[in-house]
Amino acid sequence: MEGFVRREMLSRSVSLPTRVLFLLVLVFGVSAQEAREKDRIIALPGQPTNVGFAQYSGYVTVNQEAGRALFYWLIESPGNDAASASRPLVLWLSGGPGCSSVAYGAVEEVGPFRINPDGKTLFMNPYAWNKLANLLFLESPAGVGFSYSNTTSDLYSAGDQKTAEDAYTFLVNWLERFPQYKHREFYIAGESYAGHYVPQLSRVIFRHNQGIKNPVINFKGFMVGNAVTDDYHDLMGTFEYWWTHGLISDATYRKLRALCMSGSSQHPSIECQKALDEADKELGNIDPYSIYTRPCNSTSSLRRNLRVHYPWMSRAYDPCTERYSKVYFNNPEVQKAFHANGTGIPYVWDTCSDTVGAYWRDSPLSMLDIYQELIAAGLRVWVYSGDTDAVVPVTATRYSIDALKLPTVISWYPWYDSRKVGGWSQVYKGLTFVTVTGAGHEVPLHHPRQSYILFRSFLQNKPMPR
Repeated sequence: MEGFVRREMLSRSVSLPTRVLFLLVLVFGVSAQEAREKDRIIALPGQPTNVGFAQYSGYVTVNQEAGRALFYWLIESPGNDAASASRPLVLWLSGGPGCSSVAYGAVEEVGPFRINPDGKTLFMNPYAWNKLANLLFLESPAGVGFSYSNTTSDLYSAGDQKTAEDAYTFLVNWLERFPQYKHREFYIAGESYAGHYVPQLSRVIFRHNQGIKNPVINFKGFMVGNAVTDDYHDLMGTFEYWWTHGLISDATYRKLRALCMSGSSQHPSIECQKALDEADKELGNIDPYSIYTRPCNSTSSLRRNLRVHYPWMSRAYDPCTERYSKVYFNNPEVQKAFHANGTGIPYVWDTCSDTVGAYWRDSPLSMLDIYQELIAAGLRVWVYSGDTDAVVPVTATRYSIDALKLPTVISWYPWYDSRKVGGWSQVYKGLTFVTVTGAGHEVPLHHPRQSYILFRSFLQNKPMPR
């Protein structure tokens, strides 16, 4: 990881793709409505019958010169009444860096479909978030999932700043294709390394909106789960979680505290890496993303987690949903239904891009300065944490939030689902923190009902139910 990046995140010009769309309208008569209809999904292979909502997917060019285009999947909220027409738009970003929002957010967590073990058919998620909002899943940056670039070097030069700039360009141009969402309430949600993506994109949007009375992107706030936030506090909380949950020895805990706290998470020192290797052996064959559930028939899953990008090279909770995604999204009929991979990407679709993740450029040490800026601006900020995740654990998040020194509005309390404790919460001035008991790294995968209640409370801006 390079040093703390203090440069402002300014977006690239978005005028060229917009001009291209305008010229297409003049020359070929291609309207935004026609472009939108070309993206409409008629039906996905293996999709259940009687799906009561519209879906769209396709590409939005974010850099004409480089040929960078990002893939999206819009899943609208069901219904044709006034209530459904006013439901907000929520952008979901998965982390990695280099992992697919379609693979994780959409078909493992908050979307309406789940993939069956056959890798061919889908079943419904009864707690899908599109019942409350219109969901927009973005595969970002270029090189992730179906998103691509005609400039090969883009796959080796991704980083936080370019990712935020391209995502903003995507939104501006996407709204030209879907003008019905202009001025609609807009939120961003995500998890893991999206703990960087979400606040950084939020700041870009906020700064562009300053001084505009009725902004096209009507940004109201963001929510992140088990989120990478601040390297120092995240590492401190992670090592403490391992030790207090009996995953590592006292001696290894002391070594980690002594050797790893002064460096960065993406480029640990040789001594720190040795201590991490010792921790790896002591942890054993568990799923660190969900320490009390079994791994997916693999003794090698943990080996990937203690590499250079430790501890946030997201493999996401299995067992074994990730495998089903790889089968489904590499099906040519599925790709055709999604209007994806028409140019013939020279690699198979995968849940995460090792290339993008391994060559990640800039990654600031902390997001806390962005939190302070956006909280001061009055934006809604919620942070949640599944408490059985050992990769970005609840202790790490609590240390990071504590570093903000926010006044408490509602003290720590248990929240309930059907008279059973669903987790705990504390409301600060400008930020709400929620835990979900028994949930791992991907909270909506482990506890879909509780995550639905969490999302509903976030949209309503109400404390979790007591």
